[in-house]
Amino acid sequence: MQLEQIIPYIQIVIAVLLVTAILLQQGKAAMGSSFGQSGEFSSTRRGPEKHLFTSTIVLGVIFIGLALLNLLI
Repeated sequence: MQLEQIIPYIQIVIAVLLVTAILLQQGKAAMGSSFGQSGEFSSTRRGPEKHLFTSTIVLGVIFIGLALLNLLI
C-alpha cells in the first residue's frame, strides 16, 4: 500500500481518538452554568486530566498535520 492509501485510515483512527478525548474532558464550568450557577470556576489541571488535555492537543496537531499531508500528496 502506498502512503496516500494509508493516510485516510490513519485520519479516521486519529479522529475517533480525538473525539473520545474531547468527550472525556470534564466541563466543570459548563455543568455549573447549566444548573443556574455562575460559570466562573478556575482550577489547575492535575493528574489524568492534564494528560487527557495534553493528548487532546497532540491528537489535534497530528490530525491537522495528516490533513495537510493528504493535500500535498
